[in-house]
Parts: sequence; C-alpha cells; structure tokens
Amino acid sequence: MEKKKSMSVEKSYTDHEIGDTNKNFDDDGREKRSGTWMTGSAHIITAVIGSGVLSLAWAIAQLGWVAGPAVLMAFSFITYFTSTKLADCYRSPDPVTGKRNYTYMEVVRSYLGGRKVQLCGLAQYGNLIGITIGYTITASISMVAVKRSNCFHKNGHNVKCATSNTPFMIVFAIIQIILSQIPNFHNLSWLSILAAVMSFCYASIGVGLSIAKAAGGGEHVRTTLTGVTVGIDVSGAEKVWRTFQAIGDIAFAYAYSTVLIEIQDTLKAGPPSENKAMKRASLVGVSTTTFFYMLCGCVGYAAFGNDAPGNFLTGFGFYEPFWLIDFANVCIAVHLVGAYQVFCQPIFQFVESQSAKRWPDNKFITGEYKIHVPCCGEFSINFLRLVWRTSYVVVTAVVAMIFPFFNDFLGLIGAASFWPLTVYFPIEMHIAQKKIPKFSFTWTWLKILSWACFVVSIVAAAGSVQGLITSLKDFKPFQAP
Repeated sequence: MEKKKSMSVEKSYTDHEIGDTNKNFDDDGREKRSGTWMTGSAHIITAVIGSGVLSLAWAIAQLGWVAGPAVLMAFSFITYFTSTKLADCYRSPDPVTGKRNYTYMEVVRSYLGGRKVQLCGLAQYGNLIGITIGYTITASISMVAVKRSNCFHKNGHNVKCATSNTPFMIVFAIIQIILSQIPNFHNLSWLSILAAVMSFCYASIGVGLSIAKAAGGGEHVRTTLTGVTVGIDVSGAEKVWRTFQAIGDIAFAYAYSTVLIEIQDTLKAGPPSENKAMKRASLVGVSTTTFFYMLCGCVGYAAFGNDAPGNFLTGFGFYEPFWLIDFANVCIAVHLVGAYQVFCQPIFQFVESQSAKRWPDNKFITGEYKIHVPCCGEFSINFLRLVWRTSYVVVTAVVAMIFPFFNDFLGLIGAASFWPLTVYFPIEMHIAQKKIPKFSFTWTWLKILSWACFVVSIVAAAGSVQGLITSLKDFKPFQAP
C-alpha cells in the first residue's frame, strides 16, 4: 500500500533496472542526479543570504555589542545543528540506504505521520509563498533605490525623489515568468551560483562602505554594550518590542529548512552519501553566511551606531559614491531573481506532482513537448507548468503591488514557521530515527532546545505584530515611496 502512495515517477524504476541503461538512472528510477556539496552550498547561500543581511546593523543596534554577536552565533549553531539532523532524514529508515523522500512533507510522513504532515505543509508552503511575495517587493525597492540614488546625486540629498515601485514589480514578474519554466531544482545550479556571487558582491560593498564611514571620522556615532538607550533613543516599551524584532530577524535570517530536502534531492548518490554531502554543504553555507552576517552587522553598527537604518543600501545610509551604491542595488535585485526561484520551485513541484498523481493520463498535465530555441537547443514545454507557474508569478506580483507593507507581515509568517520547520520537526524526527529513550539526557536537552526556540518564535511574533500595527498606521495608499 505504501509503495502505491509514493511518487508516481517511481514506476519507471523497473523500466531502467535492466542492462547498461541503469547507469544513467538513480536507485529510484529518476535521471541520475549530478549535484555536489558545492552546488548544494550555492543553493543554501542563495536561500539564506538575502538582502536582510543589510538590516543586521539595525538588529545589532537594538541588542548592543554583547547580545548582538552572541545571538548571531547562537542561531548559526542552532541552524547548522538542526540542518544536519534534517539531512539524515532524507532517506528513511536508514540515512544512507533507505527510501528517498523528495519533499519536507514526505520526510515528516515517513518519520512522524498523522496531523504533523498537514502542519508541516501549512508552515512550509505558507512560508514559501510569503517569501516569494516579499522578494518581489524587496527587488522593486532595490531598483527604485537605483533611480533615487541617481536623482539624489543630480539634485541634492534634500530632494524628495519619489518613485513608484509598481513598474519594477512588473519587470521582476516578467523575468520570473520566463525563469519559472525551468523544470526543477536540478536545472537551477547556474542561477544559484550567480545569485550567490551577487550576494557576496553587495554584502562586501556594504561592509566596505561601512568601514570607510567608520574610519573616516565625520559625525560622532554612539554605540553601547546594550544597544539603543532607553530615554535617549527609544522609550522603554519601544526597546522591548525592538529587541523582540531584532532577535526574530536574526533567527529567521538563517532559516533554509523550507528548501533543504529539495536541495538535498539534487545531490548525486555517493560516495560520499547524500546526507554527508548535505552536511558539508550546510557547514560551508552556514559558515559563509555567519561570516558575512558578523561583518555586515558589526561593521554596520560601528559605522551608524544606534541610528543604524533598516537597510543601509536602500534606506540611504549612504549616498556616495552613487555608482557603487547603484551597482550594489542591482546585485541585490539579481540575487533576488535567483532566490525567488529557489523558494518557489518546491511550491511548483508540489502542485505538479500532486496533479500528475491524480490525473496521470491527462496530456495537459503530463505531456512534454520539445521546441527548438535558437542558440539554446531543445527546450521542454509542459502546458500545466506554463499556465500554473505563470499564474502563480502574476498573483504574487499583484499581491505585492496591493500590499507594499507585506514585508512587515512576512516577519509574522517567519515567526510562525521558524520553530516547526527549523527546530521542532528535525529534532522530533531525529529522536524517532535514533529511537532515543524518553527522559534520557539526550532527549531532555533536545526538548529544552526545542522549547527555547519556541519561546523565541513567540516573542518574535509579538514584535512582528507590533511592527505590522505601526506600519498599517503609517501606511498611505496609492502614494509613491
């Protein structure tokens, strides 16, 4: 019965089991995977280092020199630890020789089952949809920043230079409609590598400009061991809410568990085994991310002090050299083009695989048609993929246009999904896989870690709600930023 319920593509396994053709296919009958720990780490870096890296100076400013770096390091360790546990669950019941699970939901079904599968799906796909809408807004903000930067350079820093985000959202959506026809994660490596390079570029530019500002003297900036000061920078209530938001921002800045299983499914079979390759990719990805986060957060705080802006490239912490800031913002937009695809591919695959299982003989859903593209060779077209993916991109773009303050709402979505996806499920599945006895030392400290992260999610959600209420009060519809 379980065999019948698994992915429909598994039926091709016996077709390719015989003779030399087997060398072109993996043990599940799918085309041989070719991903390595290097492509895996590129996917992770693309997913993790978003433009949010540029807001970490603000987060450090709320927490100060002691708690800020400590929280950054703590969540890097937590994320790496739980990602290694999740990587071991890609195959079940054995992490090396067991049956493959292609999605996070399938992993949860294999180890935990019951209502937890639906909870996982709700948290994962809700988070992914929210991120793709948020990235549409953030990419448009970066492109608007290029136009405004040129305006400030030409007309002076006190000019309003109002520019609408909508045309840039439309351009972003058109690019995504084209890229969304890439069939799956296996064909995305080149885009992830490009996006990872872009993230290094704009993070390095942000760090370089911050160092130049800090070293250049100029106006005195105030930094403290405990962050923004009550009675001087903020009120007591604001300090509490901002601290909650900052902790949440840092926790969510590391999360990539929503796409970890899908990334691992691109890795070739050993040696080394997929779980070992994924752990290495996670180590490289999280280490690289932590390095840039520490640099951007701490150097940015040193440059701006307690007045650090939410994003020091699009929030105009810097005005000159305008051409370098323009380049950095273009890098952000290009990176978000790739990151959007990394996060929307699991949504596409879920709908398409479920449709293929339900209507296996429908040619609209399962038919593949080859067309010749000049200079690119043959390209495979599927009508469901064309219509469904185009519709998804259009809907996310329209939502982004209607709700330009959606990024504040994204913090709430992140808070709701961080604990179950990054901490709870990996720990529970690890306990089930290793059959760790209840109330043993290992079981106890794993549960303590899980509940501590649950508390983080709750306080971050509270901070996000307060931030969302403030944004709604300040929101002026149909007015250019």
